[in-house]
Amino acid sequence: MHKAGFVNIFGKANAGKSTLMNALVGEKLAIVSPKVQTTRHRITGVVTTPEYQIVFSDTPGIIDPRYRLHEKMMGAVKSALEDADVAMLIMDARDNVQENLELFGSLKLKAKSILVINKSDTMMKEELDALVKQCEEWGKAQKVLVISALQQKGIPALLESIVAMLPESEPFYPEDTLTDKSTRFFVAEIIREKIFQLFDEEIPYHTAVAVTQFQEKDTLTKISAEIIVTRETQKAIILGDKGASIKKIGTLARQDIEAFIGRKVFLELFVKVRGKWRDNDIYLKEYGY
Repeated sequence: MHKAGFVNIFGKANAGKSTLMNALVGEKLAIVSPKVQTTRHRITGVVTTPEYQIVFSDTPGIIDPRYRLHEKMMGAVKSALEDADVAMLIMDARDNVQENLELFGSLKLKAKSILVINKSDTMMKEELDALVKQCEEWGKAQKVLVISALQQKGIPALLESIVAMLPESEPFYPEDTLTDKSTRFFVAEIIREKIFQLFDEEIPYHTAVAVTQFQEKDTLTKISAEIIVTRETQKAIILGDKGASIKKIGTLARQDIEAFIGRKVFLELFVKVRGKWRDNDIYLKEYGY
């Protein structure tokens, strides 16, 4: 009998949720950076075989909201809690175990769950064994597994456990579907990823990206995008001396976008100041939140 279901990934910011989803799907769909709160949307990745279809969802890291933007991010987590057939609870092996278990307990899950201990490559075997024992004694997850999403260790065993828990069902998506998000969405995310990688402190958290033009021409795809910031001083930092910083963002983003869409790209970037956009419902809607 064919199996299909929604497998949603939950955990603290920077536990490795996006890296794990990319490893499970076999494609880079979720942007990744060492900074917390990189993921702002619920991003879907679909894996289809003749025997099963898994609809994975990467969700924002669980935080206490400080802005309307954070509230929208936690809304994405809430919706993922409600429709999960299997919940993957992911924690960083080096993080406080008790804190993570309390967080997972507070989710009040109705779905079956797998507790995934990530970044196993950072720990000695004895430490990992003790960690697994503690998580198993917690007793609320059907399975406790150890992986390294970055090194792709433990991924086949995790996939096997997920399939075993899936309900019997027909597929939800056609077999060639990889995600439910548009190419424009991923273009904006790639640009945003470069900002997370290149800038420190508050800049990435004050930034949004809006794709204003996506035009497929004969030989290339022409893309225009706006980088939104909250203050003029931030605009100056994004632009850099004689435009050096924005040029670097553009070069790195263009290379990844070309790899993602499989054709040449002409990318234009502009910087716009919109004060307090993170607390403005109209702006948030405009930027896809």
